[in-house]
Amino acid sequence: MTRWNPYAAASWLLASLALLLAGCVDRYLPPVISSPQTYLVVDGFINLRGVTTVRLSRSRSLSTPTSPVEINASVSIRDETGTSYPLFEQGGGISTGTGTYISDYLTLSPTHQYQLRLRTAAGREYASDLVAGKLTPAIDQLSWASELNGVQVYLDAHDPAGATGYYRWTYQETWAFHSEYQSGYEYVNNQVQLRYEDIYHCWRSENSTAIKLSTTTGLSQDVVAKFPLTLLPGNSEKLGTRYSILVQQYAQTPEEYAYWDNLRKNTESLGTLFDPLPSQLSGNVHGLTDASELVLGYVGATSVTERRLFIDRSELPAANHFLTGYENCLPLDTVLLKNVPFYFSFQGSLPVYAIYGIGGGLLGYTGGATDCVDCRSRGTNVRPSFW
Repeated sequence: MTRWNPYAAASWLLASLALLLAGCVDRYLPPVISSPQTYLVVDGFINLRGVTTVRLSRSRSLSTPTSPVEINASVSIRDETGTSYPLFEQGGGISTGTGTYISDYLTLSPTHQYQLRLRTAAGREYASDLVAGKLTPAIDQLSWASELNGVQVYLDAHDPAGATGYYRWTYQETWAFHSEYQSGYEYVNNQVQLRYEDIYHCWRSENSTAIKLSTTTGLSQDVVAKFPLTLLPGNSEKLGTRYSILVQQYAQTPEEYAYWDNLRKNTESLGTLFDPLPSQLSGNVHGLTDASELVLGYVGATSVTERRLFIDRSELPAANHFLTGYENCLPLDTVLLKNVPFYFSFQGSLPVYAIYGIGGGLLGYTGGATDCVDCRSRGTNVRPSFW
């Protein structure tokens, strides 16, 4: 007689219940995910000392891969006296609009108030609140230190007039790198010939995405000291040859700082039970055609100051080993002359160097995958003007 085993019975019951529940679960898609409602998104600020760039787009559902841009709009800067400065769409046209609008180089007085006015191609009008202009002080210094968890980039700034108080930063990183293999040949018109374009040395750039803010209002002086701007892992491929970071600094009003700080909390501080709950962003752009329409974005009025820092591989500890991005590249193939047309026409590979026999005769070439030979697949071989 088989004895009753309560533990085996419990395990069987739980497994059966799990299978039953799995078959009954329906996928739940909240209405917001597939909602057809889209909201105007205004991304940019009024530059008191330079070119103002504003990007207009529409919010999208989670199932839509890209945000649609708002083309063929009329956009302008206006001060409290009614003086207007137009912005023009880059590549603007009936079917070639980009949704990005730029002004001429402007020098605007910080003693005035400014707003952005716009009218869409559908005839709907919007305006940002009038905001006071603020001039941004210079960045005093960018520095870096090699630490246990990587290379930390720091920023120092101050306002001798004590009028800033609220700071925001963005930055662009650029780094030099080279492909795994250096190709001396190319396959053109069914034949291998010498390559004259350098596809071995390249550069790559990325814009920052993290929201970087700081306030000095609780300090005795308007000084930002050793602000940790970004941390690069100790083995980052960005540091393998030469690295550059160009930092932009913006002065903000208390209201603009609050908007960006709320946006930072909504995007960077979610995921655990102890994080703050997301809240609706209250920007300063409003619908004039329909005052109840939700518009996303905050348009401030400030100048921008910049500073660049370089870090060379030779300045880092010699023992450091860096990723290259080519760790998965396979060894080169040997391609005999008779196989050259097939291999380089259909294999998605490039010739790297020639193979000669003992008597000096050409036997063939080595070939490698394009992604491992042509650095342009990961960047550009056009040397930056500041390099």
